[in-house]
Amino acid sequence: MVDTKNIGVTPGVFDEWYGTDGNPRELVAAFDRWLQEMPAEDIQRRRDEADLLFRRLGITFIVYGKEGGTERLIPFDVIPHVFGADEWRVLEKGAIQRVRAINQFLYDIYHDREILKAGVIPLDLILTNSFYEPQMIDFDPPGGIYTHISGIDLVRVSEKDFYVLEDNLRAPSGVSYMMENREVMMRLYPDIFAKYPIAPVNHYTDDLLRNLRASAPQAIDEPTVVVLTPGFYNSAYFEHAFVADQMGVELVEGRDMFVRDGFVYMRTTEGPRRIDVIYRRIDDEFLDPLAFNPTSMLGVPGLLSVYRSGNVTIANAMGTGVADDKSVYPYVPDIIKFYLDEEPILQNVPTYMLRRPDDLKYALDHLGELVTKEVHGAGGYGMLVGPAATKDEIEAYRARIEADPAGFISQPTLSLSTCPTFVDSGIAPRHIDLRPYVLAGESYSLVPGGLTRVALTEGSLVVNSSQGGGTKDTWVMGV
Repeated sequence: MVDTKNIGVTPGVFDEWYGTDGNPRELVAAFDRWLQEMPAEDIQRRRDEADLLFRRLGITFIVYGKEGGTERLIPFDVIPHVFGADEWRVLEKGAIQRVRAINQFLYDIYHDREILKAGVIPLDLILTNSFYEPQMIDFDPPGGIYTHISGIDLVRVSEKDFYVLEDNLRAPSGVSYMMENREVMMRLYPDIFAKYPIAPVNHYTDDLLRNLRASAPQAIDEPTVVVLTPGFYNSAYFEHAFVADQMGVELVEGRDMFVRDGFVYMRTTEGPRRIDVIYRRIDDEFLDPLAFNPTSMLGVPGLLSVYRSGNVTIANAMGTGVADDKSVYPYVPDIIKFYLDEEPILQNVPTYMLRRPDDLKYALDHLGELVTKEVHGAGGYGMLVGPAATKDEIEAYRARIEADPAGFISQPTLSLSTCPTFVDSGIAPRHIDLRPYVLAGESYSLVPGGLTRVALTEGSLVVNSSQGGGTKDTWVMGV
C-alpha cells in the first residue's frame, strides 16, 4: 500500500491536498483513501503505463540549449490537482474579469488612448514597448476582441488566496497537455471518473472552434478556420497539430498560403480555398515579411493588408503582446478598475518596477530575497530566483540590471502551494501553479480545468517544462 501518512507538508506552505495541518482536506478525503488503499506496485505499473501512453501519443516538447534543440517527454504525475466548485467559480470569475479588461485596454491603446491620457499608465511604457504594433492603430478587430485565447498563470498561497503570476496573451501554450493529461488519467483510472463528478475538459476545442468561427470578419455560414504553425521544428509543434486535429481544421504553414485580390487562400489538392480565420502560433514579427521582418520565411506576404481590410481574422490579434509584457503586468489591477469600474477579484503579486529609482534601489539591495525577471522573458528563462542563486549568479544578474533597469521587474518569493507528487524517493510535496484558459468570441468562458505544472525538484519554484517541471491533471469537482 502507498503510505500517505508520512508524506508531510512543508512548514508555512499551504498544501492543496493536506491543508496546513497534515490532514486531508475534505475535498480530497475520498481520493486520499483511494491512494492509501492502492498497492504501491499497482501505482508504479500505472505510472509506467502513463509514460508509455505519452510516448505513443508523441507528446513531446523541445528544449533549446547549447547543444541545439532536444526533444523530451514532459514528466506527468498521476496524483491530480483538485478544486472544489466554489473555489473554481472564484477563479473563473476573476480570470474572465481580467481578460475582459485587457481586451478593452488593447482597444483603447490602439484608438483613443484614454488610459494614457488619464495618466494611469506612463505613455512611454506603451508607445515605446517593443510589442506595441503601430500597424494596429485605428484598426477594429471583429467584435473588439484582441485576445481570443488567454492563459492566466495562477499560484495559491492559502485556502482562499490566489495570485496571478502573469498573463499569456499572444499564443498561450499547454492546452494539449491539459487535454491529454485528462485522457491518460481516464484510461488509467476509469473507476474514479465513473464514481465522482469530475468536470470534463474535452469540449475545450469545440468551444475554441465555435468562438473562432464567431469571430470571422463577415457573415459566413461556414467560415474556414486554420491553425498557422511555424513548422515541425517548433517547440510546441505537437500542440499545433493536436489542436488543429481536435478542431477538425487544417494545420498550415506560411508556404501553404498566399494573398490574392484582398483575401488569403490556402493551397489544396482541389485548388485554392479562402481562409476566414487564422489561429496563429507565430509571433507578430514573422507573420508578414512585407510589413515586419523581411527575412521571415514563416509568414504570408501581404497578410497585414488583408487583415486591416477586414477580410480575415487573426487570433490572437497582432499587437496583443504589449498587454502581457511584464512591465505592463503591474498595472493590470488599475486597468480593471479603469475600464470595468470593479475591484480585481484576483490579485497581482506585489511587483517592483526597476525602471523606478526607488524600486531599483530596493531590488539591488535585496536580490538574494527576490525573484527577478526580464520584462520580455518567457518559459522560465532569464529569471533569477534569489534564494536559490549563488553569490556569483546574483552579482552577474546585478550587472545586467544596472545596464538596463527598465528591462526587469522583481517580486517577493511567494509560498507557492504544494501538492503530493511521485518522486524518486516516493511521494513528497512539490510546488505547483495553474494555467486556466479563457476563451473570448461570442462570449467569455473558462473550461473547468487547466494546465497544472509542478516543480519536480525539491524546494524549486520553477515549474516550466523547459526548466525540469512536470504536469498534473486538474480536477474540478461538482461544476
